[in-house]
Amino acid sequence: MPEPVVADRIAVIGLGYVGLPLAVALARHQPAEQPIVGFDIDRQRIAQLMAGHDRTGEVASADLAAAHIRFTADADALPGHALFIVTVPTPVDGANRPDLGPLRAACAIIGPALAKGGSSEPPIVVFESTVYPGVTEEVCGPALAAASGLVAGEGFRLGYSPERINPGDRQHTVERIAKIVAGQTPAVTEQLVALYSRITTGGVVRARDIRTAEAAKVIENAQRDINIAFINEVAMIFGRLGISVYDVLDAARTKWNFLDFRPGLVGGHCIGVDPYYLAHCAQALGHEPEIILAGRRINDNMGDHLAARIAGAMGASSRHRTLVLGLTFKENLPDLRNSRVVDLVRGLTRRGHQVEVHDPCADAEEARRHYGIELHAPSTALPNDGDFDCLVGAVAHDPYRRLGTADFERLVRPGGLVADVKGMWRDATLPQDRSRWEL
Repeated sequence: MPEPVVADRIAVIGLGYVGLPLAVALARHQPAEQPIVGFDIDRQRIAQLMAGHDRTGEVASADLAAAHIRFTADADALPGHALFIVTVPTPVDGANRPDLGPLRAACAIIGPALAKGGSSEPPIVVFESTVYPGVTEEVCGPALAAASGLVAGEGFRLGYSPERINPGDRQHTVERIAKIVAGQTPAVTEQLVALYSRITTGGVVRARDIRTAEAAKVIENAQRDINIAFINEVAMIFGRLGISVYDVLDAARTKWNFLDFRPGLVGGHCIGVDPYYLAHCAQALGHEPEIILAGRRINDNMGDHLAARIAGAMGASSRHRTLVLGLTFKENLPDLRNSRVVDLVRGLTRRGHQVEVHDPCADAEEARRHYGIELHAPSTALPNDGDFDCLVGAVAHDPYRRLGTADFERLVRPGGLVADVKGMWRDATLPQDRSRWEL
C-alpha cells in the first residue's frame, strides 16, 4: 500500500456549527501561504466570518482572526483542491422524511470543481453530514459524477467521517474527540487517518467501510433519543402519581450502572432528526422500526404534554398571562434549530394562555422568521412589571438558573405559578403566596 499522503489543499463546504470549528482546527496546521478554503452559500455568513464574528458562538473572534482560512461564497475558489470536506445539514421534511437536498446541492457545487482538475491525484470528497447507510456511495457519488462528468473511484474518491460536534460543549471539541473514518479504498482510509490525526488527540478509528461508518453515526443520536424518551415517558407516569421525576432520578442514579438521562424537550438538528434517517432506511428495507419511532413520538409530543400539565396546574380561568423563559433548543446557545419549546408555547396558547417569551441568547429576528414568536426586548433584561400568572422555566440558561426569591416575587403575581420544566429551581425558595410545579 502506498505511503499515505495528507491532502495539502483543503476546502470545507458548509460553515455552520460543524464546518467552522473543523475548518479552524484544520487551519491551525496549515501554512499561511496555503490557507483552508471555507465555503458557504450564505453570503451574510461569509461577511460575518470575514469580519471576525461567528454568530453560532462556537469560535471566538481571536481564533477566527488567527486561522489561516479563506472564507468565500464563490464556487470559483474550489477547483484545484485535493480534499473537499462536506459539512452541510441533513434535515427532514414536513413529513419527517430525510431531506438530502443540501447534500445534493453541495455535490452540484463541488462537481464542476472536480471536473477542472488541478490536483496531482484524484481528489477526495469526504462527507461529515449524518446520513443513513448507503447515501455517500449511492446518492452523493452519483451526484458528484453527474456534476463533474467523472467516474467515482477514478476521477474522484469518496470518504466518510461523521461529525460528532456537540454545540456549546467546550470539552468534547473536534480536537479532542475520536474520529471515525472510512474511505472508498484502503488508501483513501489511510489518507483520512493521516488528515484527522493532525487535529484530534482523541484518536482516529478505522471503520470497516463507508456504510459501517454511516451506520455508526446514525445510531449514536438515535440511542440518546430513545433513552431520553424513556425518561420522558416515566415522567408522564410519575406525574399522574404526583411524584417528581427529578426526585426519582436523584435516588435512582445512586446505582453504579444507572444511565443518567434527564427529561425535557428534544430539539436541535441532531437528536430530534437523525432517528428519522434510521427509520427511513429500515422502512425501505421492509422493517418497521417500532422502538425508534416510539421514542420519536414521545419526544415530539413532550411540549404539548408539558403545556397540558402546566395548564392543568393553573386551573380554569380567563386568559392566563404566562412568561416562558427560553426558546433555544439548548442552554446558553443561540441555536433555534428545531426548538421544541415552540410546541410548549403553542400548547399553552391553545389552552387559553397569553404567552410571552424571553430568551437572552436567541436572535429576535430569527425567532420571528422561523416561529412567528416575538421575543421580549431588550432580550438581556427580564420584564419588570411583575404581573404574570405563570412563569415557565423552559431552557436552563445560566441567568435563569440564578433566579431567586426576589425575582419570583417581582415576576409572578400573588397566587401565581412557577413551573420548573428543567428542575433548575428545585432548591429555590418561593414567596409564600406563589405555588410551584415541576416534572
